[in-house]
Amino acid sequence: YTTLFRSLAAVAVGAFAVHATVVRPRLAAGPDGLVARTLGGTHRLSWAQTRTRLRTTRRLGRDGVTLEIEHEDELYVFGWLDLGEDPRDVLDVLSTLRA
Repeated sequence: YTTLFRSLAAVAVGAFAVHATVVRPRLAAGPDGLVARTLGGTHRLSWAQTRTRLRTTRRLGRDGVTLEIEHEDELYVFGWLDLGEDPRDVLDVLSTLRA
């Protein structure tokens, strides 16, 4: 059982590493809007149809901040690991680009 458990753990860690490598960078911004990369592909989001906001949740005694991007009927949620930066800082940059 120990070998099986270690093998499954190794596969899970490998899958996470591949996922993190393939979809990075997850979010890019420019004058025309945003580009979000997911496992489903690349999504171009125009500023006119996009709403951004921060959401703070409390889990296990810690506050977690995520950046939510709503575009038409889709919701994209990015955390610190997805962005590589604090979501609050990313929202500040997005607000500046959008203006």
